[in-house]
Amino acid sequence: MRIIAGRAGGLKLKSLKGRDVRPTLDRVKESMFNIIAFDLPGAEVLDLFAGFGSLGIEALSRGAKKADFVEINKTHLKVIEDNLKKAKLFDLAKLFKRDVYLYLKSCKQKYDIIFMDPPYEKNMSAEAVKLIIENGLLKEKALIISERSEAEEVEEFTELNIIKNKKYGNSLITIYQLK
Repeated sequence: MRIIAGRAGGLKLKSLKGRDVRPTLDRVKESMFNIIAFDLPGAEVLDLFAGFGSLGIEALSRGAKKADFVEINKTHLKVIEDNLKKAKLFDLAKLFKRDVYLYLKSCKQKYDIIFMDPPYEKNMSAEAVKLIIENGLLKEKALIISERSEAEEVEEFTELNIIKNKKYGNSLITIYQLK
């Protein structure tokens, strides 16, 4: 797992072995970030189900102004902290050890880009998107980038347009934009 581009491009990120986290593949991450490249500079980003922080850290490396990381596992949160420090991006980040749904219910911040990569095959994306919309966490023309198993249903929301829906192996990336 590495940072692909930007000011920390090429830096190898720390991760842990195990089956409870599935980092986004470099080719998937590269494609995803190519699609949103013009939206990143100065963006305020939220990385939900953050795992080891790969998506939020990539966004910071490519010019996002700040990133909030939400992860319930304290060991994973420590890895995110270590990766941010290694990339010299720690000052641009806030880390939250919280359940994603509880965070979304209490959050008062609005974001330009929200990444979410929940555990596969648990249908957690739709509930997170509903809470994002209900709690008004999106700035004008904000994006939600959702990674899920190809077996999971892609939800449609009246407040969002699907601007991209692309399959990579057994992963499906859906990019929503606030109407």
